[in-house]
Amino acid sequence: MNVLGPSFSKTAMLLFMGLMALGVNAQEVEWLSWNEAAQLAKTDKTPKKIFIDVYTDWCGWCKKMDKDTFQNAKVAAYMSKNFYMVKLDGEGKEPIEFKGKTYKFVPSGKKGYHEFAAALMQGRMSYPTTVFLDEEMNMLSPVPGYQKPEPFLNIAKYFGDDIYKEKDWKAYASKGK
Repeated sequence: MNVLGPSFSKTAMLLFMGLMALGVNAQEVEWLSWNEAAQLAKTDKTPKKIFIDVYTDWCGWCKKMDKDTFQNAKVAAYMSKNFYMVKLDGEGKEPIEFKGKTYKFVPSGKKGYHEFAAALMQGRMSYPTTVFLDEEMNMLSPVPGYQKPEPFLNIAKYFGDDIYKEKDWKAYASKGK
C-alpha cells in the first residue's frame, strides 16, 4: 500500500531512472600516479600523452578546477581518451624518478615543495598548474592557473590533437581553433 499516493510513486520512479541514466552517461577521469602513467607510457603499444595536474591540499582553486573542469563530461571524455591523467601533489613526500634523475621533497618555509613539481612548473610555484607532456615524456607546456571547462578543453585539444606541431598558440587561439 502506497500511503503517499500513486503520483508520488511515478515521480520518484522517473527521478530515479533519470539519475541512473545520468550515471550511465557520466565519464570520470581515471587519475594515475606518476609511476603508473610513466609505466604505461613505456609499455603501451600506442602510448598517450601525459597530463599532470599539479595541486596542493590547501589550494581552493585546485579543488574548484577538480569539480568544475575535470568533472565536466566533455573534458573528462576527451582527456581520458587522449592522455594518461596524473595527479601530482606539489608538496608530496615520495621520491619520483624521471629521465634518470630522482626528485625529492624539499623542506622550505612552512610546508616545502617537491622538486619534480618545481621542475614541471619551471620554478614558478603556482597552484593549480597543469602540465602537458608528449608520448616520449618531453615537456610540451605548463599552464598555470584555474581554467574553466571550455578554455581548458581548447588547450587540451591544442596538445592532444597535435595542433601545436603545425600552429603556434596565438594563431590557434585567435582563430578559435
